[in-house]
Amino acid sequence: RLQMLHRAGFKTKTNIKGSLDRHDAGKAKEKKVPDMETFLQARDWSGALGLAQWRLGTEECQNDPSKKSETLLWMAYCASHLGDFASALQNIQTYMKSEEEPEPAAQLWKAICLYAVGEYKEAEQCALKGPSSHLGPLAQLQNRILFHVANKMADETKLTIYLQKLTTSIEDQLSLASMQFMRGHYQEATDVYKRILLEGRENLALHVYVALCYYKLDFYDVSLEMLQLYLNQYPDSPCAVNLKACNHYRLYNGAAAEAELKVLSASAGVPISQSEDPVLQHNLCVFRGGDGATKVFPPLINVMPEALINLCIYHMHRSEYNEAFQLIKNFEPNAPEDYIVKGVVLAAVGQENNNSEFKKQAQQCFQIVGSAPSHCDTIPGRQCMAMCFFLLEQFEDVQIYLNSIKQYMAADDNFNFNFGITQASLGHWRSAEEAFNSIQSPDIHKEFTYIAWKAKANIHTGKAHLAWEAYLSLDASPKSYTLLQMIANECYAQGHFFYALKAFDVLERLDPSPEYWEGKRGACVGAFQRLLAGKEPRESLREMINMLRNTSNPQVEYILRVMKRWGKDNNVPTG
Repeated sequence: RLQMLHRAGFKTKTNIKGSLDRHDAGKAKEKKVPDMETFLQARDWSGALGLAQWRLGTEECQNDPSKKSETLLWMAYCASHLGDFASALQNIQTYMKSEEEPEPAAQLWKAICLYAVGEYKEAEQCALKGPSSHLGPLAQLQNRILFHVANKMADETKLTIYLQKLTTSIEDQLSLASMQFMRGHYQEATDVYKRILLEGRENLALHVYVALCYYKLDFYDVSLEMLQLYLNQYPDSPCAVNLKACNHYRLYNGAAAEAELKVLSASAGVPISQSEDPVLQHNLCVFRGGDGATKVFPPLINVMPEALINLCIYHMHRSEYNEAFQLIKNFEPNAPEDYIVKGVVLAAVGQENNNSEFKKQAQQCFQIVGSAPSHCDTIPGRQCMAMCFFLLEQFEDVQIYLNSIKQYMAADDNFNFNFGITQASLGHWRSAEEAFNSIQSPDIHKEFTYIAWKAKANIHTGKAHLAWEAYLSLDASPKSYTLLQMIANECYAQGHFFYALKAFDVLERLDPSPEYWEGKRGACVGAFQRLLAGKEPRESLREMINMLRNTSNPQVEYILRVMKRWGKDNNVPTG
């Protein structure tokens, strides 16, 4: 998951140039200081901010209240485009204190900044102090602010009221599309953006928004095509370059994505790893496989929800289920990806601790995504429905959904693991064994669940010796004891009596209970019968006898006499 910018202004950080004296052949050539318009047209918000800060300190500005006010507003404008809304808010507040009659829109500008820094209640109160007129651009701006504040405060009643007040103006329609985007309704947002583009192609930045929607819809190639229309004119746009890198991450890998960010490194004059932009810090960590995740993600959790989700994923990849659970237990998902991650965490913790309530919540998270119209026919959506039925142990339904996406996931180890378990649960043992054998991940090979299910599939496909080898590869532990019990019972049920005998022999030595002796006795007789029928090698007779001698039970001597007599009569060594 990758955090993207979704603003009307695009940030760019460049050094302020042009005001420095330069020397050429020993002669100083003075450069004219660029005016504000030059910086704004170049989208050099850092340069424009630097110029405004310089002007604020001049004697002319300090002696002229109107120029000081104008400069403060320019500083707020530039800071907002740089994403520094805290500074923008401070500049607006300074302006409002210095003016007896501030601009009518000042309260609305202040409300925008409060919204951006997460002070939603204060933003609402400030917006309501704005112009009282119910008509005109300022009234529409006030409604848009209140519309978004209501969404953040989860007030559906107010949200509906402000929604009905939206007009057909471009600004209001962009606000509506933004709301659709934030709620995960990417196709609806795309429709709004495309409609605006049809009315005026000059809104070039909308191609970035459309590209972002396609990215969220998993149409990465289409996203890149739309994005290129903007990059052709603004090749160093941080937002557009970042989105292009995210698309390359999805299509290729982290190295390909990081390579795309070199454009920003060149324009900023510093390595991308030293960028102070939290979005770039976040995404660079993702591109590098979570390298430095515990340092990068935690400070960003309150800035972008993706940081929390990615930190959860980081912990899950390391089987640190409790750490992931602590992060996400109070998190309310908004997007399908959020539901998927929360579902995976709850399922893992529920299975680890045998907590039926967590497993139920996980099943509900998967069902929400899998049944959503926007995801029901996507690969993630069908995976979610498969996991929903998996937790309900309805494996026939699981198989239907997994089969529908199998051709796209043939090389995915996690998919093959789940597919193998599903096939085994349905008794399709050869298909299960094939799925388990196709898994390449060393980490999965070490998981006890994988070892146990594969051993069971081996037993049911006539390869009990592989199950026994799997047991021998484990160190003594409660898990290896559980595997030994499974091998003993499954081998006995499938008629692999020799390996059942070996398993019951070890179990009896660990716990000399009557139950294990009965299993050992039955397995020994079954293995001897197979030997008489020529289905077991004669050399195994000696090992059978040695295992019987490990038991001090009166019945042992009778069985031994029969086996030894046969061995003597057939010239088979018994001792």
